[in-house]
Amino acid sequence: MFDRVVVGQYKGTTCEAKHAVQTLCYALQSRIQSGDTMPVIRTDNGPQFVSILFGDMCECLDVIHERIPPRTPNMNAYIESFHSLLERDLFRIRSFTTLEEAYEALEAYMDFYNNRKMHGSLKLMPPTKFSAWVRTLEDSSKFHKAM
Repeated sequence: MFDRVVVGQYKGTTCEAKHAVQTLCYALQSRIQSGDTMPVIRTDNGPQFVSILFGDMCECLDVIHERIPPRTPNMNAYIESFHSLLERDLFRIRSFTTLEEAYEALEAYMDFYNNRKMHGSLKLMPPTKFSAWVRTLEDSSKFHKAM
């Protein structure tokens, strides 16, 4: 969907293919309803995404996996922009003494980003509110087509 909701993230000291697969599965579970079209997943060419495990899981789930060409972060602009915001709004202004402290701050930021951060491209709504609004429009459209 195009609503910028962060539907899942992995927190850990390493990120292997098994972590990427697990995060993908959790994200799909939280977002996809029965009968929905599976999304296209776009990633960079990190080792976890070019792995056989990740490729097999995408194929098994009927998910299209697009990998951007090397050295073209502009082709993944939304996630690059998100990482820039995360760096600016959290990691540049806070210091952490433990991973647990950083993970807690990240969870709080994700809650803020999804539920309270206004996005100009989302009619000045937070992502979750925009997503709910779009669903009401879609439901209304389905209702009118049925009549």
